[in-house]
Amino acid sequence: MTTLERLEKGLLCNKSQLQREAAPRSPLKGALKNPLGQYALFGIILVVLQLISSLGSEFGIRIIPVSFMTALGSTLIYSMVSMGFCLLLGYSGLASLGTAGFIGIGSYCAFFCFQEWGLPYIVAIGMTLAISIIIGVFVGFISLRIEGIYLAIITLGLSEILRYALQTIRATVNIDLSNITLFGTRIDKEVVFYLIVAVLLLLIWITNNLIKSPTGRAMLAMKNSTSAAQAYGISLMKYRLLAFVLSTVYAALAGIMYMMYLRSVSTSMSTLFRLTTSLNILGAVIIGGAKSIWGVLAGTFIVFGLDSMFLQSIPLFNDNPTLITLFTGILIILVVMFYPGGLQQLFTMLKGKISAAIGKRREAKYGKGI
Repeated sequence: MTTLERLEKGLLCNKSQLQREAAPRSPLKGALKNPLGQYALFGIILVVLQLISSLGSEFGIRIIPVSFMTALGSTLIYSMVSMGFCLLLGYSGLASLGTAGFIGIGSYCAFFCFQEWGLPYIVAIGMTLAISIIIGVFVGFISLRIEGIYLAIITLGLSEILRYALQTIRATVNIDLSNITLFGTRIDKEVVFYLIVAVLLLLIWITNNLIKSPTGRAMLAMKNSTSAAQAYGISLMKYRLLAFVLSTVYAALAGIMYMMYLRSVSTSMSTLFRLTTSLNILGAVIIGGAKSIWGVLAGTFIVFGLDSMFLQSIPLFNDNPTLITLFTGILIILVVMFYPGGLQQLFTMLKGKISAAIGKRREAKYGKGI
């Protein structure tokens, strides 16, 4: 190919590129490039899945099983907890193993407010947030004196104290939330699923704005170097308290949603408040990426949703439930060794390689520098 032919092809390529750039962009395409538009689309997909499942059950058609939607709802609840842990570990660099106890606070606050005291939904939310903020501030003050593995041990001890206290309560009362009213209207499990989606999207929006704000940058500076952060005038007390308060509030809200969704405390639900839950939340954040919202959602799906939504229907995994734990452990080891940024780092790397391959192909076709 001669130089003149290459120039002609290059001019045609540049002309078509200018025409594409000058063409009006589709509103839908522009919205999908915005992270908030992507989160909104994610919420719409979840709502559509629930509508399809509800219509299928009403007409006796098994399009999406109810068990699948129940597992999906539980996974979304765990995603709320992971979102708060993302702020705590990914942006503030604070280790905590007390997540299960914080979830239990929300669950049992919901029980007492709804069943025992008959309080309105808004009052129940307010009381739960107040209690979780108090506990978050308490743990945040502890983090000012203790760091690293010792902080994780302290939060683990606090979680165990909360777990035994909640088990004592469970042994003395019958916990059943079969009749829940919202603004004077009785709501069923399907309505609670829509409420879960709305709360999750709200928390995603808050988290997305927070990590892009000066507060998020201050948390990240605190994680990278506490000495440098203090030298720049960043208050460790302020942002550590904020990180623990947000993490505790997210977990307590998830506990409320969990109690409203399952409606009762069974043996399987009591395992929610154990150390295993805290470790699984930690694993989900590590696998997905501690500083990525989409990565946290993907990691939560792998750790909590993959087994309950798909693998339990396979005889091998149904007969050997520990296989998913083995898979999760191996995945955490591989991520920590090769991709410390989680699946988000892997996705970014693959995206870069694909873009480089497209660039090389274009260069081979039209010539270098065109």
